[in-house]
Amino acid sequence: MKKVTKAIIPAAGLGTRMLPISHAVPKEALPIVDLPAISYLVREAVESGITDILIVTGRDKDAIEDFFDYSPEYDAALLGKGRTKEVDRLHELADMANLYFIRQKTAKGLGHAVGRARSFVGDEPFAVLYGDDLVFSKTPVCRQMIDAYEKYGRAVVGVKPVTPEQLSKYCSLKVEPIAGSENAYFCDDMIEKPKKGQEYSNLSILGRVLLEPSIFDVIEQLEPGAGGEIQLTDAMAEVARTRGVTALEFEGTRYDLGSKLGWMMANVTRAAEHEEIGEEFRAFLKDFCEKLK
Repeated sequence: MKKVTKAIIPAAGLGTRMLPISHAVPKEALPIVDLPAISYLVREAVESGITDILIVTGRDKDAIEDFFDYSPEYDAALLGKGRTKEVDRLHELADMANLYFIRQKTAKGLGHAVGRARSFVGDEPFAVLYGDDLVFSKTPVCRQMIDAYEKYGRAVVGVKPVTPEQLSKYCSLKVEPIAGSENAYFCDDMIEKPKKGQEYSNLSILGRVLLEPSIFDVIEQLEPGAGGEIQLTDAMAEVARTRGVTALEFEGTRYDLGSKLGWMMANVTRAAEHEEIGEEFRAFLKDFCEKLK
């Protein structure tokens, strides 16, 4: 079994649920306190042992690539004031991993975006961290999936129970518990955006999967699915039906960064524990909540 050292972060979507701000700022670059959302995904991958990351972008997403680069202008301004620690931090963020970028030139869906990474992946297993999904957890979710892959020897999808309303927007998995495990299931089918009555279970994939390179052959054969797009779930469903996948109910709290509410919840959560502003923010929040009564 080959070691998992590569990851893909699809970040090409328009982010229409975040309009009007996403018209000017890529949703993946919107701040979670003082860092762009996508930097948390990169950090999660790095802390899981990933060394090479491909970010799939689209037009008007240059801000993402710029963040992971050095800025001579900021370096000069900060060093001129003796603020070397801040320069070091900016460089550390830029140097977290070997980062590569490719564009999805047309919006054909998540499956198509992942398919663009075939030459990057080669013949190795790889993680996919969806650009809309941020997870705060004790153990990085990507690491949890790698451990499950090494234990069970098959593709892994990160899942959580969701409401019936959410199932119709996400996907539904057909699963059976794996003996001896409290949070892992064997999955042999799944359906994207099921209509009422088509659901298998209340478990849905939420932003993290670990796949084997054979998925690319499946993607290339896919016809457009839900929404007229090439759906990654359809490709994973084919893998589930033929070889099975592991559905891992991961530890951690997931935030939907494609929605205004999810983005605000992630900001409040992170601000409350932030090393610089956390104490003052918690005091403000307590006072604010008291006034809401």
